[in-house]
Amino acid sequence: MDFLMMIKAIILGLVEGVTEFAPVSSTGHMIIVDDMWLQSKEFLGSMYVANTFKVVIQLGSILAVVIVFFDRFLEMFGLKRGEKQVDGKTHSKLKLSTVIVGLIPAGILGVLFEDYIDEYLFSIETVLIGLVIGAVFMIIADYFGGKRTQSKIESVDQITYKQAFTVGLIQCLSLWPGFSRSGSTISGGVFIGLSHRAAADFTFIMAVPIMAGASLISLLKNWEYFTMDALPFFIAGFISAFVFAMISIRFFLKLINKVKLVPFAIYRIVLAFVIFVVYF
Repeated sequence: MDFLMMIKAIILGLVEGVTEFAPVSSTGHMIIVDDMWLQSKEFLGSMYVANTFKVVIQLGSILAVVIVFFDRFLEMFGLKRGEKQVDGKTHSKLKLSTVIVGLIPAGILGVLFEDYIDEYLFSIETVLIGLVIGAVFMIIADYFGGKRTQSKIESVDQITYKQAFTVGLIQCLSLWPGFSRSGSTISGGVFIGLSHRAAADFTFIMAVPIMAGASLISLLKNWEYFTMDALPFFIAGFISAFVFAMISIRFFLKLINKVKLVPFAIYRIVLAFVIFVVYF
């Protein structure tokens, strides 16, 4: 087994783990790191095996979210008491039904337009557009969020069905590659009155069923490419994505209320410029 190839698999896992949940577009980073440098389809043998590899490392990131929000998921599925005391009153914590409501809009559009998106929107040009427009959207969200005078929703437990559905509608923007799922949903949450932390929590929790479902469907379609020769690379990438996702999620959740979205937006514009210069 080639040691250099194993290092490449670990690097791709690192990129996936660090960028999947930050509002910077993991798609854009994968284009730079993989398509323009590492060329996973070369060392894994084919484009199909490389695509399956990317699904596997994404599952590592999903596992990290499940562990970070493990208590939340137990509460939502009724496996743990989900109540808290606020101002002397008992309030229920985040419900599974609230998360489902938030998933409906993008879920329906994703199923209806999956083939169209895969065929026409996955290109360098569309990713560049998504990165820049998404960055502008994040800056606008921070501007209006900062001007909001009424109290913000500080906890994900306070999100209503209407707010969840609104965030879900805005999440549909992330169907455009490069726009970023977390970038759209966090910005949408800030627009409607959530704190950055509450919006981020809700985004990460919604990510699990979305990413897990899409990943499992993709794995079933490409199961034949899950070969023993590629297995060591799959394992290395999965572990790498899991470890770095755990670190980045915890770091991001501590950071987001302090720095807001503008620094990430600026980074996205710089990233778009780098992709443009390198690719064109």
